[in-house]
Amino acid sequence: MKDFPKPNVENTENYRNYEALSRSFGETLKASPGQKKRVAIIGGGLSGLAAAKYLVDAGHEPTVYEARDVLGGKVSAWQDADGDWIETGLHIFFGAYPNMMNLFAELGIHDRLQWKVHKMIFAMQELPGEFTTFDFIPGIPAPFNFGLAILMNQKMLTLREKLQTAPPLIPMLIEGQPFIDAQDELSVTDFMRKYGMPERINEEVFIAMAKALDFIDPDKLSMTVVLTAMNRFLNEDNGLQMAFLDGNQPDRLCEPMRQHIENRGGKVILNAPVKEIVTNEDGSVSHLLMRSGEKIVADEYVSAMPVDIMKRMTPKRWQNMPYFRQFDELEGIPVINLHMWFDRKLKAVDHLCFSRSPLLSVYADMSVTCKEYKDDAASMLELVFAPCSPLAGGNVNWINKSDEEIIDATMGELARLFPTEIAADENWPATKGQGPNGQARLRKYAVVKVPRSVYAAIPGELMGLFVVGGVFAVEALLFLCSGPELCVF
Repeated sequence: MKDFPKPNVENTENYRNYEALSRSFGETLKASPGQKKRVAIIGGGLSGLAAAKYLVDAGHEPTVYEARDVLGGKVSAWQDADGDWIETGLHIFFGAYPNMMNLFAELGIHDRLQWKVHKMIFAMQELPGEFTTFDFIPGIPAPFNFGLAILMNQKMLTLREKLQTAPPLIPMLIEGQPFIDAQDELSVTDFMRKYGMPERINEEVFIAMAKALDFIDPDKLSMTVVLTAMNRFLNEDNGLQMAFLDGNQPDRLCEPMRQHIENRGGKVILNAPVKEIVTNEDGSVSHLLMRSGEKIVADEYVSAMPVDIMKRMTPKRWQNMPYFRQFDELEGIPVINLHMWFDRKLKAVDHLCFSRSPLLSVYADMSVTCKEYKDDAASMLELVFAPCSPLAGGNVNWINKSDEEIIDATMGELARLFPTEIAADENWPATKGQGPNGQARLRKYAVVKVPRSVYAAIPGELMGLFVVGGVFAVEALLFLCSGPELCVF
């Protein structure tokens, strides 16, 4: 396990803009005692906690109501009977996350990020057991560092294919967001064909990107999402450098947020599910009716719930309003997160790996990437199983399959990724073709199914939506797909 120094993520226009916005809560937006408001926030994920954090900074009195007994929402985690942590998803932090980087700085927890070497690692489909990389050379500014990283890689694309790929992306760099937004009608594959990009760029790069961004195949994904991500990453020197949290998310990220809120007069309440948003005759909010029967009255109300839950909670008086009808455009995409403990060490890469597998998106050996999960004797892989439904482009509706079927299919993929390491195990028929050299056997596993994790960024349906969210709601359209939205009533 080797960590690298924190990159200079502060030296970007995006970071400076968001830092200034954040600072304004304690300065120009600071409420006087007479302006102080009680705010009820429904949902204790990162969106709800971040909303409460900035409201207390502005002098208000927020209370977060979380239905479950754990904070974090899409980044929640819990311990099993052995004390091992089970995470809702495999989460990393990019340098191009200005809001999160600013939040870590404000909470004083930057030292909890384990930065990895500035590169992207891909499993080789045609060479099982081998990996290839995009290596970012220190000191080379963006976007030239990304271009150089691609040019130096000799295993994924030919020089001709690289030259064919570049011209369609130039308008993105020159025209920026107007050009990006105009591509929303096109899927990733439509965009490629319209602009004459080689088909192999889809196989080598775009499939991995689409599955990492939205757990969906490229023919189902709006090109606006991919271009927005690329434009952000390509224009920041350290935008693509990645960091892992050094331990479980509840303790290492959510707890400092909770402490910040409560130390300044706010509250965070667990096991507090809301039954109904009760409205007055004019459509304004009267109160929140809790499942316990308690009525919560506040000056302002904020929803930080996932859209599928907010759809069910939308008061009848609001349901036909054009503003709320936009929820209809959001279709949930399922994802499955896997934890797999082996009885010995696998070939370890201290980084996030893009599997480029038909069934898997990204994975990491947490025993070498994360301090809390470090294990010198055995590997624990955390993997994202996607796409896992026909809506996302999969051939099988894996979300309805048993845990055993999902793990067996995954073992088959791991046997391909680690052909000399995974043992032929009668418990997992997909490994029956393994040779005698493979010795690693699965000791334990956990399957976390999230039926509506992200929202399908379907071509033609992104522009005009009122949501800007993501797991942290103001990281902009880049992560609209990723989680709850903030909505003030």
